[in-house]
Amino acid sequence: MSDIGELGLASRLRLAVVRLNRKLRAQRADQSISLTQLAALSTLYKCGPLSPGRLAAKEGVQPPSMTRVIAALEDLGFVERSAHPTDGRQFIVAVTAAGRSYVEETISAREAWLDRKLAELGAEERAVLARAAEIIDRMAGNE
Repeated sequence: MSDIGELGLASRLRLAVVRLNRKLRAQRADQSISLTQLAALSTLYKCGPLSPGRLAAKEGVQPPSMTRVIAALEDLGFVERSAHPTDGRQFIVAVTAAGRSYVEETISAREAWLDRKLAELGAEERAVLARAAEIIDRMAGNE
């Protein structure tokens, strides 16, 4: 491999990660919900029930935007609201069985796509990617 300057490597790695992420995000069980809605649903799936404000904070959006996302997911039957245990002015949002199923089907679709792509590579390339995955995970965890 040629000697790549740090700036060149940073640029190439960023573009590769963006392109891979774009391809993975396109692999979904179906396209019935937006990527923003899927992100919120996935956060609820991973974190458990949250107030709309906490969900908005985790997703980095304003609460009014999250209110619209929650309403759309509720209309699809993917989330449900319940009373907040300590604050009667708020509510808690949780994933329904249908929402869990949608997230799990999407994860399966993405992993199946990635498995097919990995199967196209040789053993040495897969070994390099296994090591790169460890390094990227370590980099992402050190923020």
